[in-house]
Amino acid sequence: MNRLFAIQRLRLARFNFVIWLAKCIYSGRRAMTGENSNKVSVAGRVGALLPDEVIFGCSPTMAGIQTRALRISRTDVPILICGEGGTGKEVLARWIHRNSEYGDGEFVKVNCAAIPGALLESELFGYEKGAFTGANNIKPGRVESAHRGTLFLDEIADLDLDLQSKLLHFLQDGTFSRIGDHSERKVDARLICATNRNLDQERQAGRFRDDLFYRIHVFRLTMPPLRERRDDIPVLAEYFRKLYEKQFEIQAETFPPELLEYLKNLAWSGNIRELSNGVARYVLLGPDAAIYQDLATRRAKNSGLANGYGEGHGMLKRMSKDAIKEMEKTVILETLRANQWNRRKTAQALKISYRALIYKIRDAGLISRRAALQKAQAGEPLSIGGN
Repeated sequence: MNRLFAIQRLRLARFNFVIWLAKCIYSGRRAMTGENSNKVSVAGRVGALLPDEVIFGCSPTMAGIQTRALRISRTDVPILICGEGGTGKEVLARWIHRNSEYGDGEFVKVNCAAIPGALLESELFGYEKGAFTGANNIKPGRVESAHRGTLFLDEIADLDLDLQSKLLHFLQDGTFSRIGDHSERKVDARLICATNRNLDQERQAGRFRDDLFYRIHVFRLTMPPLRERRDDIPVLAEYFRKLYEKQFEIQAETFPPELLEYLKNLAWSGNIRELSNGVARYVLLGPDAAIYQDLATRRAKNSGLANGYGEGHGMLKRMSKDAIKEMEKTVILETLRANQWNRRKTAQALKISYRALIYKIRDAGLISRRAALQKAQAGEPLSIGGN
């Protein structure tokens, strides 16, 4: 089971790395061409929210979630959203915020898993000047920023027990104190929590407080995995295609019907996030992408898509690996050229170690200008990433 989990996490990491590389190329080209760097991408717009038909689709399960979410959005009770990673828990939280009486306030997200426990308390509740070494100014916390708005605590199960106790105190009467301040402050904020873990098991293991669980578990919504709402995949895929066309400023071809049918028969262990990344690759690589060529070949040999799931599963892994290598090679080459082939500056720009860069240069078959000149003088063939 642990091995399967590790494989799934590795696959998700590969998918996300492809998108990161694409954004590096996109940002680098914009910088080299002098385009306006202040332009906000479609995916990065603050408060951007998917249309209802994309969020909830046409599945009966999601229709029921929409009905219940709309009903509880008109109250101020805490909400717990559960579901696997990538199922759209934050998107649902934003939808509830927008449709609630707190919709005119801020939607403040705190990723409890991304911030170390020692820093999370100051992020949540803020601190006074001089509260600790380095506290040179007053800093309001995220809780204060969420006043008259919504506080969204993502990955709530990752809170340590000490911070769970302080959060519970805040939830009981809406008051808290900044670090280094004895006076209490009162905040009126809607609380929405999300987790991909089983909180009942976390409680039984002693990692999550019973009293906090019952405080945040007033109303529970569970997002289904994408494999349980396959009919929504074409709508989601088309939405992401248009999204990435605008973000990358690329005109992509529409999805052929057989490709949409193929997508509906995949397992989607990464759920909507994995689908989004797959569509991004399609937009970037176009009809020459492996996802298209391999599909056409298999469709000619086998008319049954569902029977070919094992092949499709392996194909995605191969496609991901090939796309990563090619895009990584392009990013490294463009960054080397931008830094006049200074490898140390290139490593700093890419935020990797010098040794890792040397390995990647050799693995990609890239050579420096000096080595290229030496080879040219010797009459040897060059290999400079296909350029």
